[in-house]
Amino acid sequence: MPFAVYVLGLAVFAQGTSEFMLSGLVSGIATDLEVSLPAAGLLTSAFAVGMVTGAPLTALLSRTWPPRRALLLFLSVFVAVHVIGALTPGYGVLLATRVVGALANAGFWAVALTTAIGLVEPHARARATAVVVGGVTVACVVGVPAGAALGALWGWRSAFWAVALVSVPALLALARAIPPGRPGTAVTGARRELRSLGRPRLLLTLLVMALVQGATFCTFSYLEPLVTRVTGFGDGWVPAVLALFGVGSFIGVTVAGRVAGTRPAALVGAGTTALVLGWAVLALTAGSPVAALVLVLLQGALAFATGTALITWVLQLAPDAPTMAGSFATAAFNVGAALGPWLGGLALAAGFGFRAPVWVSVLLAGAALALSAVLIRVRSRK
Repeated sequence: MPFAVYVLGLAVFAQGTSEFMLSGLVSGIATDLEVSLPAAGLLTSAFAVGMVTGAPLTALLSRTWPPRRALLLFLSVFVAVHVIGALTPGYGVLLATRVVGALANAGFWAVALTTAIGLVEPHARARATAVVVGGVTVACVVGVPAGAALGALWGWRSAFWAVALVSVPALLALARAIPPGRPGTAVTGARRELRSLGRPRLLLTLLVMALVQGATFCTFSYLEPLVTRVTGFGDGWVPAVLALFGVGSFIGVTVAGRVAGTRPAALVGAGTTALVLGWAVLALTAGSPVAALVLVLLQGALAFATGTALITWVLQLAPDAPTMAGSFATAAFNVGAALGPWLGGLALAAGFGFRAPVWVSVLLAGAALALSAVLIRVRSRK
């Protein structure tokens, strides 16, 4: 695997840490900037919205640029807004930096996916995709807990400084590792790319991706109350449980990188089936510490293995629109990341108990399974 692919994974690690670390920093931000907790929580929502809307827009803007220029520009903006966010005394500026940072992150993701698969032979494209997506899983294992620890020790601003500092080596390495000039493949016209993205199979695949990620982040966002109030773990166990989910997700993308390139449909079908069963078993057995720990690890692996296979499938379905397809995959991922926690919160607010988000994950994964079955049946007829 080329060194440049791992550098892309490092940059995605820094950006993934930034996307999810606020879950452990909202109280400190609210106190320091004298805003309410819901207002501090909007910083996460602003990032998700910026990712969803920014992925197609930034991909369309940068589709004719040399990949190195686009990657360096997006990552430089990402570093700059974190420095500004760490220094600002005002909530409004911090909110603006989250939106701009998300736009830069979305653009980087779209170009990084296309660049990674362009640097390797066709048989290694799924592995290259897994390395890039693996940056998010490492962020879950290391970056998010480390950000929370820094926030507890030195305040929330230290976490923003850490993200900026981790991004600088990736920025320097990208400048050396990514070949200059334009991609080896011809640039397709924008209208043709957008038309190719309107294919029903591609749109259904993106919908399956959003549902799978919605199920994943619905439960992930509410693991803390589940394991402390249902399973019975103390608060000190929460970082370990979150890290365990991240370990599972890293295992998942590693396995998917070796399988998804040749059999993405089979992996999606098996993964969505197992996810439905796994979320249901977790909802039923969450009171057992052993069962909860095993299932958190297993579901993390299944969710990210299936997600990696879906990204690979999306790129295979749109060979003449790789950058825009990557941006739509990024948007679908973040639609799920925003939709799942919202639906889980509604279930909690309705008084259905702390297992309710897991049951919502069952429903979302069930919908993903039904749609993936349709996709696989259509694919088998061709």
